[in-house]
Amino acid sequence: MNTQSVTFEPFEAHHLEEATDLSRAAGWPHRNEDWAMIWSLSEGQVALEGGRVVGTAFMTPFGRTCATLNAIIVAEAMRGRGLGRRLTTTALEQAGDRECRLTATADGLPLYKKLGFVATHDVRQHQGTVGQISAPPAVEWIGSEHLPTLTVLDRAAFGADRAALMNALAGEGRFAAITNADGIAAFAAVRAFGRGEVVGPVVAEDRGQARALIAFILSGMQGRFVRIDIPEDAGLSPWLEGLGLAHVGGPVAMLRGASNIPGSTNVRIFALASQALG
Repeated sequence: MNTQSVTFEPFEAHHLEEATDLSRAAGWPHRNEDWAMIWSLSEGQVALEGGRVVGTAFMTPFGRTCATLNAIIVAEAMRGRGLGRRLTTTALEQAGDRECRLTATADGLPLYKKLGFVATHDVRQHQGTVGQISAPPAVEWIGSEHLPTLTVLDRAAFGADRAALMNALAGEGRFAAITNADGIAAFAAVRAFGRGEVVGPVVAEDRGQARALIAFILSGMQGRFVRIDIPEDAGLSPWLEGLGLAHVGGPVAMLRGASNIPGSTNVRIFALASQALG
């Protein structure tokens, strides 16, 4: 395990292009813009060999209690040298005593288990070209003036403060919402990502609301490529497959530590903002 030729340094803007190339070689759909969004919210590290990016890892903090570890990738030719462990360990050190969440491929599971992560559930990735879908009633597009309310709902569902992420989503995409007599009860976001667009997060009180939000967004996207990542227990897979969004696999969600902010019993996450960001 020779790593003497490898150096490590903080991720900077000039690393974006090579990081995008690295992820494409691994089969990830991320564009330069997708890497830039994660970086804007995170502390990142790169592994360099001869000045070339051969590995990355990010720690995205959500308040003082929670973080996600993401974009952990090592060039195929450099695997087996301990770079993934070194990058992940650095990200954990940056997270401090926060609860840490990540989504793991089968290849990454053994390392993350050794570092104290425990598998919690599967994530199901659905994607495909949108067909003809009717827009349901009682859902509407809303503006960024509602962002404080959406951020409170997201915090209740996710269990930690993702205000910075919500602000980024407002700048990158649009929000749809269901409103009742008490105000906004559920919402979903959509933005450009990878090969097309991604729907998420979807925060709702129940599966019916989640389906209505997703159907409303998809109703205006006929012929476009869409991706949705859902927790396995969201119960949306058969319905999404019926819409033509095939289940194409997905990672395992893992957890290390425990959050000081309890999740809400009133709303929950029915679709992720992304596998990287939860």
